[in-house]
Amino acid sequence: MAEIRAATVLPARREEITLHTQDGLELVGELALPPERPPVATLVCLHPLPTAEGMMDSHVQRKASYRLPALADIAVLRFNTRGTSSPRGTSQGEFGGGETERYDVAAAVEFAEFHDLPHPWLFGWSFGSELALKWGRDPAVEGVILLSPPLHRAGDADLDAWGADGRPVLALVPELDDYLRPAEARERFKRVPQAEVVAVDGAKHLWVGEPYVRIALNEIVRRVAPHAHPLPTEWDETDK
Repeated sequence: MAEIRAATVLPARREEITLHTQDGLELVGELALPPERPPVATLVCLHPLPTAEGMMDSHVQRKASYRLPALADIAVLRFNTRGTSSPRGTSQGEFGGGETERYDVAAAVEFAEFHDLPHPWLFGWSFGSELALKWGRDPAVEGVILLSPPLHRAGDADLDAWGADGRPVLALVPELDDYLRPAEARERFKRVPQAEVVAVDGAKHLWVGEPYVRIALNEIVRRVAPHAHPLPTEWDETDK
C-alpha cells in the first residue's frame, strides 16, 4: 500500500473533450471516468477566476479528477471557461465577467446529460461557485457544492432562487478565507433553508495543503457518493 499524496494520480479512463456553447464557442476539457465500473455520480467542475490564474487544473479540482474516479466511482468533468488556458489548451472566446459564462455552464451540463453521466452535481470553486449559483439551476443538476464562495457576483436574489428551488446546496467555507468566512457565510446562506455551511478550521481560500484537500474531497463524497466515505488515504499499487 502506498500513501495517497498531493501528486498521486490514480487509474481512470481519461479523455479529452470539447464543449460547444450556444453562442458558438468551443471549450477544452477532460472527462475522467472510473477505471472499470460505470460512474455512480458526476462532478461538473467550475474553476476559480481565470484572471487570477484559475483554470481547469486548479489543484483541488485536478486532484478530484485524479482520485475520485478510482476511490468513489465518480465521473469528474473539468473544462476551461471561455478565454481560459491550461496545459489542456485554450478555450475560445473572452472572459465574460461571470455573465456570458452562463453558456459555458449550460454546455457542460448538456454534455453530461447527452453522455448519460449520472447524477450531475456542480462543483464550483470561488468564481466557479458564483457561476454555479447564478447559472446552475438546470433541471438536470442534482445540487451544488461551493468551495470558498465569495458571494460577490452571486447575490441575495440567486440565494433566494436556490432556497425556493430546494435542491441541495453545500458550502465549504475556510476559517481564514480572504472573502467570506464561516460566521458571515452562515448569515448569508440563511436565505437557503436547505443549505449546509461547513466551516473548515485552518483552511484558506486556496485550500493549500493536503489535509485541507482531503477534507474537501471527503465532504464532497459524503454527499455525492456516500458509499465511498471516508476516502482511503492509501492505495494498493498493484490495483492498476
